Amino acid sequence: MTDFNILDTLKGLAADSGIGALVQNPGNLVMIGIACFLLYLAIVKKFEPLLLIPISFGMLLANLPLAGLMNPPVYEYLADATHNGKEGVRVVMEDGTVMYQYVQSSGGLLYYLYQGVKLGIYPPLIFLGVGAMTDFGPLIANPKSLLLGAAAQFGIFLVFIFANLVGFTPQEAASIGIIGGADGPTALYTTTILAPHLLGPIAIAAYSYMALVPVIQPPIMRALTTKEERSIVMEQLRPVSKSEKIVFPILVTIVVSLLLPSAAPLVGMLMLGNLFREALVVDRLSKTAQNELCNIVTIFLGTTVGATASAESFLNWQTLMILAMGIIAFSGGTAMGVIIAKIMNKLSGGKINPLIGSAGVSAVPMAARVSQVVGQQENPGNFLLMHAMGPNVAGVIGSAIAAGVFLSMF
Repeated sequence: MTDFNILDTLKGLAADSGIGALVQNPGNLVMIGIACFLLYLAIVKKFEPLLLIPISFGMLLANLPLAGLMNPPVYEYLADATHNGKEGVRVVMEDGTVMYQYVQSSGGLLYYLYQGVKLGIYPPLIFLGVGAMTDFGPLIANPKSLLLGAAAQFGIFLVFIFANLVGFTPQEAASIGIIGGADGPTALYTTTILAPHLLGPIAIAAYSYMALVPVIQPPIMRALTTKEERSIVMEQLRPVSKSEKIVFPILVTIVVSLLLPSAAPLVGMLMLGNLFREALVVDRLSKTAQNELCNIVTIFLGTTVGATASAESFLNWQTLMILAMGIIAFSGGTAMGVIIAKIMNKLSGGKINPLIGSAGVSAVPMAARVSQVVGQQENPGNFLLMHAMGPNVAGVIGSAIAAGVFLSMF
């Protein structure tokens, strides 16, 4: 009879548990701390809680040792067509041998949900919901806003060049640069295709900077404008007809898809959602896209993207470089939008407030609200929100087109 030692038994249980694995791999402990900090920012400070809560909780789940939520399924290959009463899947191997595939162990829950990210399904569905929530009226009323939306994409291409110079591959550089559009779904869609190994750091950077728009943008806006420019009161926008609002998404889809087919999934879904909204004959579809569909996809997208941020892929110098270049891209886009708006103001004889240029990044509607707040600090009677919404929604289209350019290049 073997001796039973309760102390040795407890030590064995501890070594085989997640606690033992956590002690052996302190990187996971650091990532759990980061996840808890992001949860604090989302819940207490209200920094993009709709996205940061699922992302940070997904990060937490992925770094709990032995949970296996992101583990892929394990297969075995046998020569027999049936095994233990189960039929195998016929597979022809590289050498021409016919084998039968059997599932040895199923993958983790988040592994299967992650396929929606990996296959590029979730981001376009998010765009469907965004389109259903977006009013393109200010852009239609003032088409010149497209210039500001385009100008704000400058930071994307600036950092794309810079990241290439410091050693990132062109595909990685494109994925890092797209952070400058301040558009989370576009950044995820581009990164999933071009540099999936960077998905975790880029997702954290993209959504963090979206949440920090009210902190990052105002100093840049004030540095590039004078008090007189910030006080400019703009004329009221013209009314936009129902016909214009219906034709707009159809026309944009046709033009963009013909010129840049790789942008069709994002722009097409964005415009389909907007058509649901403006047609006024499919209220159920419009409300579903805005609410139930968008909310469900946001949960799946955020949780699975957060789960890609394992200690091995996140805790390195590359992540710090991505975070630094992301803020350069975002700041560069903001600055160029303001500069182009200043030029347009000069050409129009002082009729355009340069503050609306910063709204060309596609953080909707937060960037437009920042323009409104900064403008009212100089002139409390100034209402720039609707004027800023034009560049803001143009930025959504612009960032999707920028992503399409990168995807067509690589």
